[in-house]
Amino acid sequence: MTPEMSVDVAVVGAGIVGSAIARVLAGTRLSVALVEARDDVGDGTSKANTALLHTGFDATPGTLESRLVARGHHLLGDYARATGIPVERTGALLVAWNKEESDALPALMVKAEGNGYRDCSLVHAQEVYRRVPDLGPGALAGLHVPGESIICTWTTNLALATDAFTRGATLLLGARVTAVDRGSEHTTLQTTRGPVRARWVVNAAGLGADHLDAEFGHHRFTVTPRRGELLVFDKLARPLVPVIVLAVPSSRGKGVLISPTIYGNVMVGPTSENLTDRTATGTSARGLRFLTNKGRALMPRLFEEEVTATYAGLRAASDHDDYVIDVDAAARYVLVGGIRSTGLTAGMAVAEYVSGLLAEAGVDVAERDDLPPPPRMPNLGEATVRPYQDAERVAADPEYGRLVCFCERVSAGEIRDALRSPIPPTDLDGLRRRTRVLNGRCQGFYCGAQAAALMADGTPR
Repeated sequence: MTPEMSVDVAVVGAGIVGSAIARVLAGTRLSVALVEARDDVGDGTSKANTALLHTGFDATPGTLESRLVARGHHLLGDYARATGIPVERTGALLVAWNKEESDALPALMVKAEGNGYRDCSLVHAQEVYRRVPDLGPGALAGLHVPGESIICTWTTNLALATDAFTRGATLLLGARVTAVDRGSEHTTLQTTRGPVRARWVVNAAGLGADHLDAEFGHHRFTVTPRRGELLVFDKLARPLVPVIVLAVPSSRGKGVLISPTIYGNVMVGPTSENLTDRTATGTSARGLRFLTNKGRALMPRLFEEEVTATYAGLRAASDHDDYVIDVDAAARYVLVGGIRSTGLTAGMAVAEYVSGLLAEAGVDVAERDDLPPPPRMPNLGEATVRPYQDAERVAADPEYGRLVCFCERVSAGEIRDALRSPIPPTDLDGLRRRTRVLNGRCQGFYCGAQAAALMADGTPR
């Protein structure tokens, strides 16, 4: 337990959205605490999504979500360049497989233009197969969206949290909020790490946002945990999928996508299953069977390659068709709820928007002029030079040439750096998100023991 902490703003939830908000507010004269129930940042909803940097072309025009996704696309793109978050601008192709879907493509292009994105183009079947030769038979037409990209969601979250930390925010991990005591001038969050006294509270608690909202006397939305399961294919499959292949949206949802990943794999998914259990992150036989059947119809040749991993994540779906962001000035409380998977792209724009709402409520959010430079993040992407490939770096420090994980080519130097970083991992899963160790086809069979020993020692040997 820690003694009572007193801050100007407590941000609850250290996923991408909460970390982005803490980063912006820590860049002011305000004192900020980033309060996270889990033992690491980005260990909830933010760690398991399809990792796409969206243009917002398919959002509902006029919604807050559409506005913030479009803004976030530019903000995160710029931030990725400044910090080294890996991004591959692959583009995307929506593929129509029947007349109904083909007839819907022109309206989707008009929708994109309504969202301010004007680079889409309609393509005929021959062009679809020129771009993605290994698609299954029967594609009729497509919509090319050149701005869609793949990104590392793990590094994005860690960069934003690290930036918040180096700007002066206090990070409280393993601090689950158990009660809220509302006073006339302050709110005290009772947590499993001790009390946090704050003038303002920002609720970015993801799957738990509706429960925390109720503690402030509101009952305006309900979070439904929506499970999305994914298949991950071996790196040998990557040449089959040069772009993100999207389904044409329907009343049943956005459908299953086939996408390259920033780590050199191919991903198929997600499923979309509403649950009641907010901890149910296990895969299911039914979900994996659905993905196999659907994916094999989309790209039969892909399913001749090896599946190296299966994952499931929970998205914080709500009973609203838009983000739910609101300020209760009397209670000095901000709700940031209903942030779907687009929150990866929109997170920095959400933070900017929340800062503006606080300014309207009379909070001084002027940026300081003594901010430290943004952190430079380790490169986890396959499209650029990894440490083991950098001859000069290896010559200067041989630990970058000593591989621990041969599947993912992770060096002892990278593991050492992760353990010495401002927000070090607390377990092997956290180390995996920072380095890719244990993330390959053997899933840690060969490197797991050595990775655990390095974590225990804190230094490579």
